[in-house]
Amino acid sequence: MNKCDQCIVRELTSLKALSRAEVVQLANSKTTRSIKKGEAIFEEGEVTNGVFCVKDGIGKLSKLSANGKDQIVKLVKAGELLGQRSIISNEPANLSAKAVADMEVCFIPKGDIIHFFNNNNQFSMNLMQLVFDDLKRADDHTVDMSQKRVKERLAETLLYLQDTFGVNEDQSLKAQLSREELAGMIGTATESCIRLLSDFKKAGLIELKGRMIFLIDIKKLKKAAN
Repeated sequence: MNKCDQCIVRELTSLKALSRAEVVQLANSKTTRSIKKGEAIFEEGEVTNGVFCVKDGIGKLSKLSANGKDQIVKLVKAGELLGQRSIISNEPANLSAKAVADMEVCFIPKGDIIHFFNNNNQFSMNLMQLVFDDLKRADDHTVDMSQKRVKERLAETLLYLQDTFGVNEDQSLKAQLSREELAGMIGTATESCIRLLSDFKKAGLIELKGRMIFLIDIKKLKKAAN
């Protein structure tokens, strides 16, 4: 069964609704892929023909804006599915998916997903819930971008990165984004992001070592975020 029945990811996604027979079907059809940091899982406008289940690593979903900037919409980690909205809408991918850190993903063909969707009510409900959660997150992000200052968005994003992805043994953020990627998350120019990070460092909120970021004063960062 290629350990699909034992995979922790199955317990974290809509795949947990699959029956044992459906898990066997999944194990016989899925393929595992290793995605190196910086490589694409799929590109905006691409027909994915299936969904990708993240087993390990960190990825980003982004969209190319009119001015050529890569706007990060969401970061993803183990236990998340990619491409499910395209399957349901039967349209090409609206976003690009790339690895921020080395990733391992399982590809599940569209035919199996549609079969599960049509024959397993709990699976289809779980999958729709994932889509609705993404839409809600997009709405919240739009509100933040319009109502919060860049400084507040940066502080909020740094806290999110630590809360969601954790830290390395040296206490640096595990989600190691480039300054350009971080700027893309908060919707500002790279130069502005670098300047704000420097301001945060001078204020004792964070420490910087190359691309590594350490959160020093969580209380002050939370205050800056609000």
